[in-house]
Amino acid sequence: MVTVAPVHEVRSRVRRKATPRWWREAAGLACWTSVLAVVALWLWGRGLQSLGSTTGDVLTTLGRLTGLVAADLLLVQVFLMARVPLIERSYGQDELARRHRLVGFWSFNLLVVHIVLVTLGYAAGDGRGVLSELWTFVTTYAGMLLATAATAALILVTVTSIRVARRKLRYESWHLLHLYAYLGVGLSVPHEIWTGADFSTSRAATLYWWSIYAVAAGAVLTFRVVLPLSRTLRHGITVTSVIRESPDVVTVRMGGRGLHKLPARAGQFFVWRFLDGPGWSRGNPYSLSAPPRHDRLQITAKDLGDNSSSLARLRPGTRVLIEGPYGRLTGERRTGSRVTMLACGIGITPMRALLEDLEYEEGHAVLIYRARSEKDIVFRSELDDLAARRGVVVHYLVGPRAVGRDSWLPQAAARWSDRDALLHLVPDLARHDLFVCGPDAWMDAACSAARAAGVPAGQLHQERFTW
Repeated sequence: MVTVAPVHEVRSRVRRKATPRWWREAAGLACWTSVLAVVALWLWGRGLQSLGSTTGDVLTTLGRLTGLVAADLLLVQVFLMARVPLIERSYGQDELARRHRLVGFWSFNLLVVHIVLVTLGYAAGDGRGVLSELWTFVTTYAGMLLATAATAALILVTVTSIRVARRKLRYESWHLLHLYAYLGVGLSVPHEIWTGADFSTSRAATLYWWSIYAVAAGAVLTFRVVLPLSRTLRHGITVTSVIRESPDVVTVRMGGRGLHKLPARAGQFFVWRFLDGPGWSRGNPYSLSAPPRHDRLQITAKDLGDNSSSLARLRPGTRVLIEGPYGRLTGERRTGSRVTMLACGIGITPMRALLEDLEYEEGHAVLIYRARSEKDIVFRSELDDLAARRGVVVHYLVGPRAVGRDSWLPQAAARWSDRDALLHLVPDLARHDLFVCGPDAWMDAACSAARAAGVPAGQLHQERFTW
């Protein structure tokens, strides 16, 4: 179905300053610099000279180096998910999550190598068996019991971060388990100070390690605790109404004080905690489904079997804790005047907000909305209204997914290739900024089709709620 209308409404908006692109490069450079600083401090501590000694000394020295790099990467990992606004807006939450996971696995692997090499090195020097040496470490060395507990916590976090394990966990359970990473970092500090000679052999090493711990801890406290609490108290957000959009989709509208002062944009999301009883501490990420207003915020969510099912039971007046805004699926990423929104299922929520918020001429905005059935189309009246008022071209693609291939199309359009169908709906797609949101597999197929259709990488915008 295609709906086009001649009326175009131009909106005036307060423009927020775009995030400087050089922040992305600066953040990446800082991470690499921290690793190089650790290696330099190890060299300064005569690490290289120790490689020419006995086998035990060589193993121990290499174990020290891997332990130092592992500790540094662990702090980098914590900092990446501290939600520092400039870094978060530069990379986006989905890419930060991927980098966080990659750095985390490297940190954990190096930690394992550190334990193995140091144990083998000391065992060779003392003439004891490996298990006997390991037991001596744990029971007699200062801070080693705490370090063992820290290692156990990090093992738990790492195992539950493997893709297969993540798929078997609810978001809330995974998020709670992931907090053990902070416990692991904290419990490792005494061992590093009391038995890690590289932390205290020089003023430069001591200054570096205390500084990087302070920066990581300060970032977490500031942006994960203090800032969310201050925004929550300042704006006093409460639920004003709950609207049933379909049997399994609800919209929650909220009001508060001075909401226009929140640095939020259409296309972003918050982590929400509703103070409605047990389980309130478990936050869930939901996108804004309408542009933020001076007196209203709005989210729309599908019942996916987690805390989202409780949204329908919220009562007006329920207080809300917010963390955010996050995400960079916003208008500031546009490169031109034409836009196409490609949405599937509940992925329509940020697209609906963007279509209402962005400026464009009549016929220069296209929405392609994929749904399983007519009853699963959310915001039908609002989308038709946008078509009538602002000249949005709306295509509803309804039906079960295409059989026998990974496709973004429904079975009814299976005769088309993914690329050709996209170009049929938007012939000048290469001139458009393309925003994509939906389930991961569907997004993969849609983005592949867009690239095959000639959409440059800089005009293809997507963000995934990866965890």
